[in-house]
Amino acid sequence: MPILMLILLTLVWLAISATWTLPNLFLGLLLAATVLFIVRHHLGTPVSIRRPRKILVLLAVFAVELMKSVWNVVKAVLKPTMDVSPGIIIYPLQLKSDFQIALLGNMITLTPGTLTVDVTSDRSHLVIHALDCRDPDATRRDIQNGFERRILEAFE
Repeated sequence: MPILMLILLTLVWLAISATWTLPNLFLGLLLAATVLFIVRHHLGTPVSIRRPRKILVLLAVFAVELMKSVWNVVKAVLKPTMDVSPGIIIYPLQLKSDFQIALLGNMITLTPGTLTVDVTSDRSHLVIHALDCRDPDATRRDIQNGFERRILEAFE
C-alpha cells in the first residue's frame, strides 16, 4: 500500500500544481515520499491505509462541507444585511491522538467561515472561531457528527 499512497500523493501534487512536467513529477514524488516518511515516523507504524473506504467517505464529507461553507460565506458577503454572529466556540474532543486532533483542526480551518484558534494544553478541547455562532450547540453537533466521527472511523 505505500506505493499506492506514493502514487496517489504524487497525482494530488500534480493536480494541485497544475503542471504536468517531468521535473514537477519528480518534485511530487520527492514530496510524497517525504510526507509518507514523516507520517510513518510520527505514528510509529508502517504507512498503510487500513480503511480506504472510510477515508474516502471522510474526504467526501469534507468536500460536501467545504461546498456548503463556501456557499454560506458567499451569501454573507453578497448580502451584507445577513444576520451573522461571529464568535468563539469551545469544542470538546473525543479524539485522542495528535494526528487526529491536527487533522480535525485543519479540516475546520480549511472550511470557510471557521478557524481553529487553539487546542487546550490537555488536548481535550478545540477553540474555534466561527462566522455564525447563533447556535453553538448545533455547530458542535455538526463537527461531532461530521468530521470528528469520520476521523474516528477512518483512523482508529
